[in-house]
Amino acid sequence: MHTVWKGAISFGLVHVPVKMFSATEDKDISMRYVHKACGSPLSYVRKCPVCEEEVGWEEINKGYEYEKGKFVLFEKEELEQLSEQNNKNITILDFVDLTEIDPIYFQKTYYLSPDQAGANAYRLLLEAMRQSGKIGIAKIAIRSKSSMAAIRVIEDCLAIETIFYPDEIRPISQVPNLPENVTVNEKELTMAQMLIDQLSTAFDPAKYTDDYRERLLDIINSKVAGEEVKIAPARQETNVVDLMAALQASIEAVKPIATDPGMAPKKRKTTRKTAAGDAAVKVSGDGAETEGPKPKRRTAKTKKTETGS
Repeated sequence: MHTVWKGAISFGLVHVPVKMFSATEDKDISMRYVHKACGSPLSYVRKCPVCEEEVGWEEINKGYEYEKGKFVLFEKEELEQLSEQNNKNITILDFVDLTEIDPIYFQKTYYLSPDQAGANAYRLLLEAMRQSGKIGIAKIAIRSKSSMAAIRVIEDCLAIETIFYPDEIRPISQVPNLPENVTVNEKELTMAQMLIDQLSTAFDPAKYTDDYRERLLDIINSKVAGEEVKIAPARQETNVVDLMAALQASIEAVKPIATDPGMAPKKRKTTRKTAAGDAAVKVSGDGAETEGPKPKRRTAKTKKTETGS
């Protein structure tokens, strides 16, 4: 792993030298813009619109636009000196329960390993946090970006998660069109809770895959091999008119099939497709399940009559 940051964790007068490594990796498939006419990849040029010439990195400064078209400029050294004041130390300010932090605050996870002769202090902090069940709230600066952080134990490793400052979280009041004073139908609520119960299970991250990336890789491999690729249009989703029917159909679709020892599994009732889903059942006005007429059973005699032999 590539070392992202080197410094130390401090809590009280205890000093723990650590190295930081990114705990996650972006597996998005990278694409480049290509000139359609000749197939050449396009390059981006840093061009000054006033001087009308290409600008090299050594001629570039960072600036803050305080008014339209007016900037205050910063030399690279100024920003480095500013960040160096707090970028070598992670000071734990408080210890809290993980459940007290809403997931909206979390940004990115990093692993921490002991650096130099810090193994004993590292293990001490790890075990103390593991047994207390607490996580540490700290501040850290990574690549000139200051942020809050949560230090916690993952298996036998300390991990640090950068988290947003409170003023970086947009208030819910800014979200448009949230429903107000909506009365929930009790029958629909009961059905929805039944569906949640049917779909509830222990979290197993290994069962989830990036289907889009896998399909895209398959298409890339086919195109590289010179094969013609045709992508079927996505199924058009329809608005659910009968919410109760959609809930009932969803529950039927995920309901486990009961089996008895030594007997074949019981077959589910025949269903028909509706706009509410692929496995919908006919539902009466009170939400009760009903069945349509059963088809006549064909016998050898009827088959002989139909073939005319």
